[in-house]
Amino acid sequence: MKIHEHQARQILADAGIPVPPGEVITSSEQAAGAYKRVSAASGSSLAVVKAQVHAGGRGKAGFVKLVRSDQEAAEAARFMLTNRMKSPQTPPEGLEVTKLLIAAGVDIAKEYYLAITTDRASRRNVLIASSEGGVDIEEVAHRNPGAILKRPLHPLMGLQAHEARSMAFDLGFKGKQVNQAASIMSKLAQVYGSLDCALAEVNPLIVTPPDAANPDGRVLAIDAKFNFDDNALFRQPKIQAMFDPTEEDPGELRAAKSGLNYIALDGNIGCLVNGAGLAMATMDTIKHFGGEPANFLDVGGGATEEAVTEAFRIILSDGAVKGVLVNIFGGIMRCDVIAQAIVNAAKEVGFEVPLVVRLEGTNVDAGRRILEAARSQIPTMQAATDLADGAKKVVSAVRAA
Repeated sequence: MKIHEHQARQILADAGIPVPPGEVITSSEQAAGAYKRVSAASGSSLAVVKAQVHAGGRGKAGFVKLVRSDQEAAEAARFMLTNRMKSPQTPPEGLEVTKLLIAAGVDIAKEYYLAITTDRASRRNVLIASSEGGVDIEEVAHRNPGAILKRPLHPLMGLQAHEARSMAFDLGFKGKQVNQAASIMSKLAQVYGSLDCALAEVNPLIVTPPDAANPDGRVLAIDAKFNFDDNALFRQPKIQAMFDPTEEDPGELRAAKSGLNYIALDGNIGCLVNGAGLAMATMDTIKHFGGEPANFLDVGGGATEEAVTEAFRIILSDGAVKGVLVNIFGGIMRCDVIAQAIVNAAKEVGFEVPLVVRLEGTNVDAGRRILEAARSQIPTMQAATDLADGAKKVVSAVRAA
């Protein structure tokens, strides 16, 4: 599960990590007042207006703007709330912006990157940091791999104080900056574990220019991103309450309610498969024969007839879908359940696009009899002998259509 930046900043602040003040608004009329309050709290006329969406590339898209007056803040808010944000990380049509963060601006002397995530290779959580922050970390890793520092965390003891200080020194922090940066790392590690995070990222972590009160500058977190383990949300009610359904694909929300694993993709061949591995293999095989999968959909092993019928509704509600491949290898999942769901879907929503069905495994003979009896109701349906045959047939049928 993802959350918005303003929610991530609040998590950091609650953990004692210094974050500049900010306020969330939902209309341009609120912008001037929010700007004045944030400016008063920070003692600076500089502020930043930032679109709150679950996608990166906001700055380059014009949805992060520095402002120095309440009028500029209102103008920036009007632009963002009346235009869809488009970036390499959004759908082609862009994303609607309904919330904005107006945060205090700060002078920056140096930017860093800081994150904690799980390293599947070592099966441990790992602290990742770089002295080149403020940009996409993927760019830094490609251009200068040596700038990415990693430190595995002990499974029980987590990040130790001496490890955090060592990382701070390695990143080039000096003087009082070292303890500030080490404290932020330690608190971020505690948050990561206590909230069942999948990713906790601060980019950028910054150092302000020195002044009379802070001769070494201050270390602050001015942008944050959190992802959470969906399987652990049952024990994180406060995190669950942060879920924003407007930022999710409607089909994925519908699928989750029926216990289905569904991810929308950019292709035109819908896939209904049981088992994540078989679903991946099905998509790969479709691409091998020149097609493009429109979705990942795993009905799992215990899906009911009603849930599978809903899966067909979701697939067929995507206007980009020009054909459907059903690939079922029945173990726990029964082929007759899939077959009856196909018949139900044909009655309720109809199959106007080519449908290719490959069934093997538990109750396969019963499933094939159900489909044979319903052939007149589903004239677009073809049977396949195996995965390769099914992929070839659906790709060919879509091209012909």
